[in-house]
Amino acid sequence: MSNDAVIVDVVRTASGRGKPGGALSGVHPADLLAGVLRELVSRNDLDPALVEDVIGGCVSQVGEQSYNIVRTALLSAGFPESVPGTTIDRQCGSSQQAATFAAQAVMSGSCDVVIACGVESMSRVPLGSSLGGAPGSGPGQDPHGSLMHARYPQGLVNQGVSAELINQHWRLGRGELDTFAARSHRLAAAAAGRGDFDGELRPTTLADGRTVTDDETIRPGTTHDSLAALPPAFRTDALAARFPKLDWHITAGNSSPLTDGASAALIMSAKRAAQLGLNPRARFHSFAVTGSDPHLMLTGVIPATRRILERSGLGIDDLDAYEVNEAFASVPLVWLREMHADPALLNPRGGAIALGHALGSSGTRLLGTLLNHLELSGGRWGLQTMCEGGGMANATIIERL
Repeated sequence: MSNDAVIVDVVRTASGRGKPGGALSGVHPADLLAGVLRELVSRNDLDPALVEDVIGGCVSQVGEQSYNIVRTALLSAGFPESVPGTTIDRQCGSSQQAATFAAQAVMSGSCDVVIACGVESMSRVPLGSSLGGAPGSGPGQDPHGSLMHARYPQGLVNQGVSAELINQHWRLGRGELDTFAARSHRLAAAAAGRGDFDGELRPTTLADGRTVTDDETIRPGTTHDSLAALPPAFRTDALAARFPKLDWHITAGNSSPLTDGASAALIMSAKRAAQLGLNPRARFHSFAVTGSDPHLMLTGVIPATRRILERSGLGIDDLDAYEVNEAFASVPLVWLREMHADPALLNPRGGAIALGHALGSSGTRLLGTLLNHLELSGGRWGLQTMCEGGGMANATIIERL
């Protein structure tokens, strides 16, 4: 149908470790995003003047990522000045929401060609920079205000503590978390070895002329035993006193690493793609977004999935793959348990524990990974869902064409 919103292409940078000395830490985040925008139009032989909007995600919109970084990036990529851009923040799901907004613009008939994208340089703009200190984790101004605290007198916590509370509620043990984390690295390393990521990766050229083409965050030698030696990452004396029943299982190894990266998706109406001689690879089928308990802020993927399945008319058994973002191993494990889903179809190329979680970029990164897997495996339906700070989640179903 002419009002179908189709995905023509998705590209991304490799994932760099989000700390000083990481592979991409020397690249300004606007330049990271500019590179994928330029690659996206170049490899599809698309005149960038035809792009009617660029909608992008970025979480820490401060410093080098401030002042509407998407607009800065598209101008840096050489797009005409007539092309607008906007930057949105739905926390970890920011670029997934950008893709939803882009598809909805196409489906409504208000646009024919839109790029959804995202970027985060966690080495240059550290997590929590825009908050002046994340709640419960250190000094800085409280971003929530007195009314929020009046509603949640038990106090808000950071995502690591939220993951620990999930472990406690669903009785997830340290061994189960570490086994899942090792699986993520094993699957990602195998996929990289087969060249499964080649179609979505673009090289990033550094100032010294070197190029970054491989995900720095994948650790092929990771095992359950090596992860078992890591200490808890979020336990402090103050938090241990506040939550005396927690066993503190979350470590750097069963969490997604701080990551630098950018990604972008070319989204069009089916009619416009045909006019331009471009081959649609998938279409957007259904969308959902939900709020959830901000104290257990990582559980929103469960109601979001239930809502999108109800809206789509599909069942969990109709899906051929699901990407559930691995912010922490707790999230996909609880999702599997609650949805009674097939573990073999979950994050089949590994997830954010191995591939990184460049916050603003992760939504469109997952979209590309899911699309490429459906094409390689011959699957038809794919689900993507992402937990988000503050207690929210997005869900998207695509159909491979």
